[in-house]
Amino acid sequence: MRTILQVDDDPNDVFLLQHAMAKAGVANPIQVATDGQQAIDYLKGTGKFADREQFPVPCLVLLDLKLPYVMGLEVLRWIRQQPGAALVVILLTASAENRDIATAYRLGANAFLTKPTKASKLEEMAKAIKDFWLTHNTLPKEPPAEAGAPGRGQACGRAFAAKARPPINGAVREGWTPVQAH
Repeated sequence: MRTILQVDDDPNDVFLLQHAMAKAGVANPIQVATDGQQAIDYLKGTGKFADREQFPVPCLVLLDLKLPYVMGLEVLRWIRQQPGAALVVILLTASAENRDIATAYRLGANAFLTKPTKASKLEEMAKAIKDFWLTHNTLPKEPPAEAGAPGRGQACGRAFAAKARPPINGAVREGWTPVQAH
């Protein structure tokens, strides 16, 4: 199972999401970054995150907007500026402001989810994340020279060979007509 990186500074939200993910049957290990700079350091594999055995490259990033040091949208901007990165990034936040949603998608978010206030709704969301992003979603296959980088031809929950196809926000499927977001 590939690792999920949860980026959230609220320990209660971290606990509640991890509990919901466990109830939804998510078996992937979840690493936690509690601020935006820590998330970037984790993704770069620098500092205390240099050991990739202990801190593997994630296949999915669950990113809060309001973070200490570096805000979530800046972390997203940084991720999308990395050459060859095919990380799935889902904004998971309390904000439902249209401006935040529009900016997140403009910066390349794969999804924008608003944290529900009821535990049962959070469990439903965790199950939806598991079903789509961890089971059915296929990330683009990259050239062998970049093996080991994020998103190399497998879903987060299972490894399999993927047909090379151009990524459109990580959700291209055979038979779909790709639509570019503007």
